[in-house]
Amino acid sequence: MEKTSASNQNQDQQLSNEFLPRQKDLDIIDHTDTYSEEDLKKIIRHLNLKVTTQRMTILSCLQEGRRHITAQELFEKVMKVDDSIGFATVYRFLRSLTENNFVTEVRMGGLPARYELTPKAHHDHLTCVKCGKICEFENKAIENMQIKVAQQFGFVLTHHVLELYGVCSACQSTKSRLKS
Repeated sequence: MEKTSASNQNQDQQLSNEFLPRQKDLDIIDHTDTYSEEDLKKIIRHLNLKVTTQRMTILSCLQEGRRHITAQELFEKVMKVDDSIGFATVYRFLRSLTENNFVTEVRMGGLPARYELTPKAHHDHLTCVKCGKICEFENKAIENMQIKVAQQFGFVLTHHVLELYGVCSACQSTKSRLKS
């Protein structure tokens, strides 16, 4: 019986990975920015919303663990803490946080968006289109070039999102092994 259960779990995980790339455990990036309970309450108040246990739970789950989490993954984390909070509640609050720049949305082609509490320090993203791994990086040359491009067109740069897409080294090596 255990073999069937393990086999079914493996098949479910494989299907999940085909449709929704998730970062593997080794690719998890822990938060370096932490927000106190009071900071989280200030975020909610800034949105002109009442501080509720549900909103605090959603923010706490968003800040715990890794960055770049889908709305579904966030909902699953929230459900473990309080199963009375529905997906619509999580998603609406996430949209509101995003619209007010407290949360950054990272898009990966036509796949579901990933979210992170907007970090205190700016960074850009490099995303693997095969497995969903997201690497954060900073590059002063790229930052300076963006400012120059904005100036060239008469813009004053207020903010930006840079997302690069490719195939990570692990997926490249898997592809190579499959060919041989």
